[in-house]
This record gives sequence, C-alpha cells and structure tokens, in this order.
Amino acid sequence: RGENAGNYNVVQSWEFGYRFASVGGDDGKYRSDVNYGNGIRLLSSNLTVNSRDGKGRWFDEIVLTTQGLGNDPYESATFRIQKNRWYRYDLLWRSNDYFNPGLTVADGEHLEDTTFRWQDHDLTLFPQSWFRARVGYSRTTQDGPALTTEQEFDSQSAVFPLFRNTRQEYNEYRLGGDIVLKGFRLSVLHRWEYFKEDTTDNLTQTEQIGPSELTGFARAQPYRGRTPGWLVSLAGEYKWIALNGRFTYAGGRGNVIQNESFAGIDRFSNPQNVQVLVTGNGDRPVISGDLNVTLFPSSRLSFTNNTSVSDTRMTGNNSFEQFNNATFTAQVANFQFLGVLLITNSTDIRYRFSKKLDVFAGYRYSDRQIRSTEAGASLGSTFNTAAELSNQLRAGVAGVSWMPLKDLRVHLEAEIGSNDHAFAPISQKNYDIIRARVQYRRKNYSLGGSYLESYNNNSILITAYSSHSRTYTANASWNAKSWVSLDASYSKLHLDTIGGLAFFAGSPALLNNAPSIFISNIHAGNLGLRFALTARADLYVGYNITKDTGDGRFSDSLAQTASLGQTTAAGQLLYSVQTFPLTYQTPLVRISIKVTPKLRYNVGYQYYGYHEEFGLLDVNQNYRAHTGYTSLVWSF
Repeated sequence: RGENAGNYNVVQSWEFGYRFASVGGDDGKYRSDVNYGNGIRLLSSNLTVNSRDGKGRWFDEIVLTTQGLGNDPYESATFRIQKNRWYRYDLLWRSNDYFNPGLTVADGEHLEDTTFRWQDHDLTLFPQSWFRARVGYSRTTQDGPALTTEQEFDSQSAVFPLFRNTRQEYNEYRLGGDIVLKGFRLSVLHRWEYFKEDTTDNLTQTEQIGPSELTGFARAQPYRGRTPGWLVSLAGEYKWIALNGRFTYAGGRGNVIQNESFAGIDRFSNPQNVQVLVTGNGDRPVISGDLNVTLFPSSRLSFTNNTSVSDTRMTGNNSFEQFNNATFTAQVANFQFLGVLLITNSTDIRYRFSKKLDVFAGYRYSDRQIRSTEAGASLGSTFNTAAELSNQLRAGVAGVSWMPLKDLRVHLEAEIGSNDHAFAPISQKNYDIIRARVQYRRKNYSLGGSYLESYNNNSILITAYSSHSRTYTANASWNAKSWVSLDASYSKLHLDTIGGLAFFAGSPALLNNAPSIFISNIHAGNLGLRFALTARADLYVGYNITKDTGDGRFSDSLAQTASLGQTTAAGQLLYSVQTFPLTYQTPLVRISIKVTPKLRYNVGYQYYGYHEEFGLLDVNQNYRAHTGYTSLVWSF
C-alpha cells in the first residue's frame, strides 16, 4: 500500500544481492548464451509516486524500474513522469554485453566482445486531449574489440587474423502530433535518422602462414548515412465502415569511402603491395502505403480489403577500384541501380452463423518487380548488365472458428498459394499451410494446443528446393489451491529442407550436383511450480529443456556407416553438416522468505547445460554452468 507523503502515495522496492557463476567447458559459448558472472549488483528496483487525488502540482505519477544495474550483462531502466492533461515523458535505457565466439570453423579467429547501448526519449504534450504533440529522440551505439580475417593475396592463398575496433552510432529525432475528431484519429510523424560507422581493421604483428607472409594491413571504412522520413496514419470507424490507412516515406542517403592497403609475400614468394579504394554515394528512397477497409453490411457479415504498395530504389555512383602496385594492374566495378516494386492485395469475407460459429474465406495477390543495372571494367574489357524479374503470388485461405462446448474454442485454417517466378530458392512457390488451435478454460485450469504444417516446393534455374515443417504445441496451467500453481508447455518443430549447391571444391570445375540437406527435430519443454510453503516462505521450481534430435545419424550405427559411402572430401563434409543434434537444459529453484513486513530474503540457483552431439570439424562447444544469487528486498 505504500506510505503517504503530503498529497502523494509512495511505493518502492529495492533488491540488492550477489550473483555467482561457475563455468566448465567452452567459456565462449557460455558467454554468448548466458554471460552471467560474479559480483554485487542492484538486481531490481521499483518506485512509484502517485498523486492521491489526481491533481498534483507538478506531476501526478512517477514510475522508475531498473534491472541488473552494476555487474549484470543485461541492464535496463525505465522512467515515466506525467501530469494529467498536460504532459507525459517516457525514458527507456538498456545495455547489453554482447559476446560472439564466432563460427567453430574460424578456429577462434572470428569473435566480438562489444557492448550495445540503447536509449529512447518520448515527450507527449496534452496526452488526454483531442490534439497531442509528440517529440522524441533515440540513440544506439555499439563499441568494443573484435577479431576478423582476410584472405590474401588471391583466392587460394592463406587467411590472416586481424584486429577490429568496432564503432557504430545511430541517432534518431522525431516530431509529430495526433488529432482525434469524430471517431477518427490522424497521426503525423517526421523523423530524422543518422548513422555513423567508424570501424577499423589493423594487423597487429607480422603474420606468416606457409610461404605467405602479411607484413602490413590497414583498412578504414567510414560511412555516413542519413534518412529523413514521414509516417502518416489515419484510423476511424463510422456506422457500417471502418478505415485504417498508413503512408511512409524514407529518403535514405549514404556516403562511404573505404581505403585499404596491404603488403607482403604471396604463396609464390612474390612481393605484393596492393591498395583498394571504394567510394560511393547513394540514394535509397522507400515509399510504402496501405489501406484497410472493412464493411459491415449486417451484424453477422463483414468484408475486409487491404491494398499495400512498396517501392524501394537504390541509385548512386558507387565504384570499386583495386590497384596492384607490384604488377601495375587495376580492376574497376560500378553499381548503378536496384529497384523493387511490390503491390499486394487481400480480400476477406467473414460470416457469423451464431455466437459459437463463424467462417471466413479470402484471396491474396501480390506482384513484385525487381530491376538492377551493373557496369564495370577489368583488364581492358567493359561490361554493362541490366536485369529484370517480375513474379505474381496468388493464394486462397479459408477457416472456421467454433465453440462446440461452453469453455472450448476451436480454430481451423488452411492456405494454398502459388508463385509463378520465385526470386530465391527458399521463396514460397507452390505451398500449402494448415493451422489449427484448440483452447479449453475453466475457473482454475486451462488446456491448449496447436498444430501448424507447411509445404513448399520451388525450382529456379540453377537448383530446386523443397521444405516441409510441422509444429506441435501444448500448454497447461492449473491453480490447484491457493498455495500451489503449475504451468507447463511442450512444443515440437520438425523441419527438413533439400536444395542444391553450386561451388568449387579443390578443382577449377564447378560442382552443381551436390544436395543441400537440413533436418531438424526440436523438442522444447517447460515446467514451473509455485508453492506458498507458509505465510512467510514461497518456493518456485522450474525446468526448461530444448533438444534437437536431428535424424539419428550420430547415434545410429547404420547412419554412421552411410557416411562412409561418401567417396569425396566435399561429400563427407556436406554429410556432416546436414543435421545438428544438441541438448540445452536449465533447471532452477528460488526461495523467498519474509523476514519482516518490509524485508525479504531470497536465494536462487540455476544450472545451464549445453551438449552437442555433432562436433562440427571436431570442435565441441559443450559447457556446464552453475549460477545463483542471494539478495535482500526492502519494500516500503
């Protein structure tokens, strides 16, 4: 209930504690997944100040919440202050320590250890009136060290590690307003976005790999971009019609220059001294709009039509130039234009036979046009390539919502579609989707489940692609007594895809008959139990597990024997990366004890276990971690 101070009521809670962690195995993988460490921190806090009669002098409400301040890798704070009818100010701040150990095939030479920071500020004037003015500011930064690699001096040469200093910054300014009049709301917002990239790559010491030696490398690639934009939306309802429209425009423009130089000795013991210069400035205007109209001819019947248009264009003078100071040769390539125009339309009709039964059907249509132009020169020859592709997707959808019993709801839906010229191998071409949901609710428990199945078959000029996925979910909650409750859920996702690969593997000839296969069977379970042991003590016990069983090839002897039938190195590699069975599980327990009416003692423990069964290229990222915390919560 808090305490009264003058015309305000104050409620606050502060949780101070210590977190510990003990990690065994791959520390880098643990840091990319969990990243909790040792130290004292403010685990959480909450403060609310509210005027008792809604007529405070300078403000009527203050809300401040924090999480993980001090030593947690994930920190956040929110703040809100408002005065009824006059203003409202919202602040959101977050900081994440981001660690990425890189791909296992990089042998530790690709990683990031950076920090992301976000902040959002929004001020609204006259928040409860028919006219509202809004102003806002957002900022995002990423900085920290990283490692990357560079292949020099040709496509079959050695790969050298490089140090990277990551520096990125994004700023956005907003100004707009809302008008609410006779059931309609008009919103207008103008935005100014600025992006800045100052990441640099450098060689910290001379590197020698076989006969190749890299004695110097430096790359600076500053980028400056700005995007002014508009967002206009209109929504309202009048008698038998409802409208919802939106229009957006973003006029992106960027300027980039990359200056790269490197020197050393190639694999043939020839000295090399190369400089690369990339310059460019480009416009990327994006215009999009959609209009949604719903008609209600009767209380049982409704028609909905949605039309959307999106036009994205990238134009500018962009040039890639590479000079070899040892051989006095140069290569030049220029990018000129890319445009994507997308028009979509959907029409739905819904009829309600009764309060317990309604059906709907709809038709979807989209038309996409892609155009590009590229020009360049190399070794005295020039080229100019223009390409264009258009495709149309048509789909039909139908479904039913039914309440066969008072507390039972059932929803069934199906969709069938076809695309005449799919743009990418994984794009939807000839597909069908089935969705089903069921939910049963009573006073103290609920049961639910869903099913989703999707087929997609595609074929483009260089390869064919097919995918099949099935997702099953089930959930349950039960408030058995006032002192015990249960929550449980389970899901299974089966996915198998097959396509084609075209690549070079130790030969100048192109290999284009290798299958690209991926098989996954993911099981995910969650169980949580809450107990009010006494009037002073609460207990929570939970368990989460995610397990991808793959297709059994790493545990079945017959499947392992099948890998021996791969007679080429490329075949053996591809066979080993078609499924990735693993297990990730984390049991936990938390106890909270009331010491006094304003003081609670908490203790918690959580185990993280990650186990791979595939061991990609004999690199195993398994780890186990014991984490926990102890804290005191002071509330008044």
